[in-house]
Amino acid sequence: MAETPQFRNPLKITTLSDGTMQVENPAITTIPHDWNIIKLLLNRVERNPRGTVIERKIGLGSEWQKLAAQDFLTEVDTVARGLFALGLRPGGRMATMAHTSYEWTLLDYACWSVGAANVPIYETSSLTQIGNILRESGVRLVFTEDARLAEAVRIAATQEKLEVRVLALDLGALNALQEASRTVAQAEVDRAREQLTLDSEATIIYTSGTSGTPKGTVLTHGNFTQLVWQNQDWMPEFSKDPRARLLLFLPLAHVYARLLEVFIISGNGTLGHTPSIKNLLPDIQSFHPTYLLVVPRVLEKIYNSADAQAATSKPKHIIFKRAVRCALDYSRALDTPQGPTRWLRVRHAFYEQVVYRKLMNLLGGRCEFVISGGGALGLHLSHFYRGIGLNVLEGYGLTESTAPVAVNTMRQKKIGTVGPPVVSATIRVTPDGEILAKGPTVSPGYLNPEHNEGIFDTDGFMHTGDLGHLDANGMLSITGRAKEILVTAGGKNVVPATLEGPLQSHPLISQIMIVGEGRPFVGALVTLDLEMLPSWLKKHNLPAMDVSTASRHPVVLDAIKRAIDRANQGVSRAESIREFRVLPYDFTEANSMLTPSMKVRRKVVMEKCAAEIEDIYAGIHDAQVEGSSGNGGSVRGMMDPSKVTGYLRSMLGLSNND
Repeated sequence: MAETPQFRNPLKITTLSDGTMQVENPAITTIPHDWNIIKLLLNRVERNPRGTVIERKIGLGSEWQKLAAQDFLTEVDTVARGLFALGLRPGGRMATMAHTSYEWTLLDYACWSVGAANVPIYETSSLTQIGNILRESGVRLVFTEDARLAEAVRIAATQEKLEVRVLALDLGALNALQEASRTVAQAEVDRAREQLTLDSEATIIYTSGTSGTPKGTVLTHGNFTQLVWQNQDWMPEFSKDPRARLLLFLPLAHVYARLLEVFIISGNGTLGHTPSIKNLLPDIQSFHPTYLLVVPRVLEKIYNSADAQAATSKPKHIIFKRAVRCALDYSRALDTPQGPTRWLRVRHAFYEQVVYRKLMNLLGGRCEFVISGGGALGLHLSHFYRGIGLNVLEGYGLTESTAPVAVNTMRQKKIGTVGPPVVSATIRVTPDGEILAKGPTVSPGYLNPEHNEGIFDTDGFMHTGDLGHLDANGMLSITGRAKEILVTAGGKNVVPATLEGPLQSHPLISQIMIVGEGRPFVGALVTLDLEMLPSWLKKHNLPAMDVSTASRHPVVLDAIKRAIDRANQGVSRAESIREFRVLPYDFTEANSMLTPSMKVRRKVVMEKCAAEIEDIYAGIHDAQVEGSSGNGGSVRGMMDPSKVTGYLRSMLGLSNND
């Protein structure tokens, strides 16, 4: 295989005749047609067979055990022969329904080794969703994490009148594959691998469906291979640097984590997994990652928990607030020609010792950056984290683009943007603001071709449905989603993300959804954060209460109102929130208001909260519309809040009685 090309070319920025702005990050090498994900693994084994590729724990409380590239390949070969013995063949499909784990990665590479595609199923999927995936994808072999999920798959298959073989990992599925492997010669697997090309199907990932039924997105070996190999030098700290260490805890059922799995295994870094979120912080501290994949909610939780714990002691809270202000000032000064002043550097050095280092130790002490996707973090927290020494590299992408279309890197980054396009990608922003994407990482289309219309153009550009703009340096910013733009009765276009983003980081707010389509003004539905509520109530000298009671409490409602009033200062009066209702429950996957990737299903919320929305506008006359008289009637965190709280207590020097 060819050597990884050297870091090089600048972005190509042009403006088309119709006003469309385009930025291209050209491919830097031609990838041979017979390349594939498995060849990337074989290339790593050839480069450094005894180098560590994965560290894993075998049993709770155990130490991390190093797995060399050659040993990983040996395990992949064994499991691949087992899959072959069970009847999986080139062009076939299997499914995996489990939490993120080493076993998932092993099944991924074994499946690809026999030329088949691995179809992920979220472990939270309903029987109907499981059945739809089995029926449309033609999957007849499924691996689940445990017997409970195995039974769910069997029931779904029975309802669809399908014959499906289901093996549970906790009941010895891998052992069964190892036994079955004895009946198959390695030459069978080798021949299957030789048939793989860039066009071979690697996976079918079903979108989480914020606006309708999930669609099966076909992703090829070329989609993954092109993105990974073209970007090794563009983003060396992600995987090419042998010091790179990534601990995955986001679902491998999502393309975001799946791409980084392939990225780091194809490079020189080390991959780890955390199957159980309740052990996340201890695993982070023992694994010592150099970077992490997160969604914005994780970073919001860390900040809000730190603030809440510091607030239990007035002197500590004063120090924490001053440290936050210093971090913000320091980060913003980094973007000025003169940089931080001498006095600011002195203040920063002091708070680094007493506050910042304690927070950074929560992330293992070696974490240099986090890649944040799935939503906007907001300027406040972006500057805060950079100010304490943690770069937040926001990125943007879709399942249909094999995750990143654009991403900030350690070499080229700008807070408030999602960065430039990745190498081999071209981004366009049309005059009306829609983002189009093109490149070898874009899916060839959906499994059902009927879904392609309006998304995949004949000229190769994919219509993302998202809105944004490109600056003069080719950095992309996301401003909203085209289908989510509200048009009020007065004809004002409102982008919900403009207000929802800033409010999402408030410690009391779990979710907020803007409403107002065809209405006289903008309103909002708000849910309370069950995990942060107790500490917030204590901080404000209020008795303990459940979410339902809190949603009606005047002090809580006043706090939400003040947060909304502050957010309203950033938009025009016609775009501002005039009324809101606090719901006595949260948006969750269980009530179908959240997708597995933690996005709000607006259509479902509109249907289930129709009465609350009508109440916002009931009896409102024009004179009242001019006022701001909002009144009120847990999203599932990626981290266990009790663990976050406990660690922040100890790291900030707080006792349990503080």
